[in-house]
Amino acid sequence: MGAIMLQGTGSDVGKSVLVAGLCRVLVRRGLRVLPFKPQNMSNNAAVTSDGGEIGRAQALQAIACKVEPHTDMNPVLLKPQADRTSQLIVHGRVRGTLGAGNFRQARGALLGEVMESYDRLRRACDIVVAEGAGSPAEINLRAGDIANMGFARAAGVPVVLVGDIDRGGVIAAIVGTKTIIDPADAAMIKGFIINKFRGDPALFADGYRQIESLSGWRGFGVVPWLGATARLPSEDAVVLERGKARAGGRKLIACPILPRISNFDDLDPLKLEHGVDLHMVPPGQPIPAEAALIILPGSKATIADLAALRAEGWDIDILGHHRRGGLIFGLCGGYQMLGKSIADPDGLEGPPSTASGLGLLDVETTLHAHKALRPVSGMAMGAPFHGYEMHMGQTSGPDPQRPFALLSDGRRDGAINAGGTVFGSYVHGLLADAELRRALLSRMDVEAGGVDYGFTVEAALDEIAAALEEHLDIDALVAMAMAEPPASVPARDSA
Repeated sequence: MGAIMLQGTGSDVGKSVLVAGLCRVLVRRGLRVLPFKPQNMSNNAAVTSDGGEIGRAQALQAIACKVEPHTDMNPVLLKPQADRTSQLIVHGRVRGTLGAGNFRQARGALLGEVMESYDRLRRACDIVVAEGAGSPAEINLRAGDIANMGFARAAGVPVVLVGDIDRGGVIAAIVGTKTIIDPADAAMIKGFIINKFRGDPALFADGYRQIESLSGWRGFGVVPWLGATARLPSEDAVVLERGKARAGGRKLIACPILPRISNFDDLDPLKLEHGVDLHMVPPGQPIPAEAALIILPGSKATIADLAALRAEGWDIDILGHHRRGGLIFGLCGGYQMLGKSIADPDGLEGPPSTASGLGLLDVETTLHAHKALRPVSGMAMGAPFHGYEMHMGQTSGPDPQRPFALLSDGRRDGAINAGGTVFGSYVHGLLADAELRRALLSRMDVEAGGVDYGFTVEAALDEIAAALEEHLDIDALVAMAMAEPPASVPARDSA
């Protein structure tokens, strides 16, 4: 039973993708592999086979391992609700809310539960591939850390540091990390990987050797820019700020980027369709008047995001779009916004309050502490689908008598307005099903390509794995993962 952990010189250096790719490499070599991230912070989450929720990246990494996602793969998940508060998910279940004042103390107390999950995974496979969060160089956060070195030292897991050369300064980022972290933490790092290299790697040969000389760590390889990453589900809201250029001749689908947008990977399958252009609308820009469809995405703080939507003037754009007969689709929190009112009497997502919705669906929503977490399937728009529910709140009113979907367990989901132009649903993952995507796009007079999204993700993982096999010293990584823990870190009893 072995383990290896990838940590980064910063956020968005490509750790999640490299972990997924490495998992697929090892599975293709015949090993039993499981992913692990002690602590994640993301509003993109997935429902697991044991009825909890974990970060979207760990669900993707489970796919890379060809196993079902499980809450042990991400025992602590923080879902930001405001600038200073996050919902705390432990072992897949809501445990409460953390603020800036109690965050460090609370997370340190969670190390025992993190180790319980890790030990269960370690006993169930040949290799655990773990992912850090942010950077171990954030030494101001080291006390009570469970995401990076706090976990690595407790578990005796060797670390490989990932640096992003595309953003520049990679030599300083890696060598600087060695310089400022605790020597005992630095001893856990056994080498580095250079990620996101564009061009001829030979041009960086001198820099590579200088990093080895200055840090004392060996290099495990230089990974090129991986274009296949764009075909994987989105994890981090950072990607929303890098919208692609709009293409002429396509029908436009617009989605406003709300401050607490969540599960926006629901929209990723639309990128497969050549007949449409998905435009994520950033703050400060209007929703384009030529949009054929506006999608209101999920939200981790629905009332606050609704206020932000109005502050941007997007409510005016949406109501004008509706008057012109345009299509509007609300997913989860977006569905709630389309109704007449949203009430949060217990202050679950912010201060207790009630807000008027956009009034495009005759429904009202009240948030409750119980969180629906379950995989679902059924029929919508005459097409079958599979997805999952992940929401707090109950929505009722006349329009749900025209449900968006009929679920396989006999329940109704969502609502459609009398004119058939506004619809909402609580189901995430709907658009991954090619037939439902085709049914939706047909309402825009667009012929869908019918591309299987699951196959697209699998093919991208295989392509990334092949690149890692070519550019990384996989044999050395495996040997390091399977070695005994360093003498300076006592091995833990896995019983």
